Amino acid sequence: MSQAPAPAHIPHHVAIIMDGNGRWAKQRGLPRIEGHRRGVETVRTTTFAARDLGVKMLTLYAFSVENWKRPQDEVGALMGLLEYYLKKELETFVRDRVRLRTIGRTEEMPASIQKLLRATMEETKQFTDYTLVLALNYGARSEIVDAARAYASAVAAGKEKLNDGSWQSFSRYLYTADMPDPDLVIRTSGETRISNFLLMQAAYAEFVFTPVLWPDFTKADLAAAIAEFAKRERRFGLTSEQLKPTATSK
Repeated sequence: MSQAPAPAHIPHHVAIIMDGNGRWAKQRGLPRIEGHRRGVETVRTTTFAARDLGVKMLTLYAFSVENWKRPQDEVGALMGLLEYYLKKELETFVRDRVRLRTIGRTEEMPASIQKLLRATMEETKQFTDYTLVLALNYGARSEIVDAARAYASAVAAGKEKLNDGSWQSFSRYLYTADMPDPDLVIRTSGETRISNFLLMQAAYAEFVFTPVLWPDFTKADLAAAIAEFAKRERRFGLTSEQLKPTATSK
């Protein structure tokens, strides 16, 4: 059995593109919604597996802006599963001190889901040790458009200076303004694209692509991804030599 990575090598923030629910169902001759139902259970187990492994923030790509284009019966079923999940997990989040946050255009979600999200976030906002972030009606390009609009408004209002623009200034207008960037991005199902997910925030993230379909994703799979992350050298544009501690003269 391989040794667990030292705490210093565990990613603070892990983001996951949960993919493969439909294929999981198809392989078993089941309707797609059964794959989504199983995927909801994996959301729950992965939420607590990440915390057990030392992760402090977990972001899950739950529903994209493009997902509205899916068949209406599937979209309706997904909204129903999300509502069921939120109702079921509120007590668990409070009991286990999990803070819930969201990113995306959640104001366009069904009213009943907006209400549940507000209630859950209010009930858990005081927790600081572990955070679950649901990306709902999220798209990175939409986020950039929204941030650019907000930044332009701030410039017009005299709150920002256009000529002094920097990434640090602009990033305050992203959905993730007060969140750390992801250290590790995982995509399940064997696909090797990032599908409009955290394009700006993942600029220096490590990526792990696993063939495991999301409903089959386990704590062991997450641990393997974290172990792979721990092997990587994160240079952030520097050289390996620059990262080595400078020897001190005696």
